[in-house]
Amino acid sequence: MTADDSFSRLDDDDYPAYTMGRAAEMLGTTQGFLRAIGEARLITPLRSAGGHRRYSRYQLRIAARARELVDRGTPIEAACRIVILEDQLAEAQRINAEYRRTAESANPTAAA
Repeated sequence: MTADDSFSRLDDDDYPAYTMGRAAEMLGTTQGFLRAIGEARLITPLRSAGGHRRYSRYQLRIAARARELVDRGTPIEAACRIVILEDQLAEAQRINAEYRRTAESANPTAAA
């Protein structure tokens, strides 16, 4: 692996760059919270060769959203389900928008 390959991973939202301790510190939460949302299957951290949890920036954004809900009084299991549904809705909306763009470019007179 070259230095360029290593640096390109810094821009990868899915690269598991953060240890559990660092992730908890960045989110202002506890390691127990990260374990709990893992047990609720909101996120599944990768494991290092030594078995330590590693989190990506994408996973940290999801965890941060769950923490917002929990901080507002939502039970952790419900917060995890809400975040999963929000993520699924955003993906469905992205797919629909892509479908519309494809349909409009295939038949520009129908869009007018």
